Amino acid sequence: MSETWMVVGSQGALVSSEAALEVLRVRVDGGLFETWFASSAGRSLGFVTNNQRALVMLLDGEGGPGEYAVESGAPGSSEGFVLSNGQHDTYPNEDTVPIGEAFAIVSHIIGRGSWPSDARWVADR
Repeated sequence: MSETWMVVGSQGALVSSEAALEVLRVRVDGGLFETWFASSAGRSLGFVTNNQRALVMLLDGEGGPGEYAVESGAPGSSEGFVLSNGQHDTYPNEDTVPIGEAFAIVSHIIGRGSWPSDARWVADR
């Protein structure tokens, strides 16, 4: 059986890679800038955006090590990353990616279970 994904907090409906992108767009357009997906394999995929850049995290399990997308050498930092608990965060740009790239990464991970071959990411192990 292949890994399946659902939006955390949803009614358990499974999402395809295409549906996940639509979920992200609707949530961001509605002012919800943090979204988590849970997989049948126990992994979590997090997406937090400020509408220009996004932090994309893939975690092995609750409390487990994870990986996140990076843009190595990107200068500066960006603010406006609003978490679901109301916290406003600022991240170094090198620890985030442009939002279009983030959408592609999320779609690929949900569709294929792995990072895209052209994505750059760092492991927190």
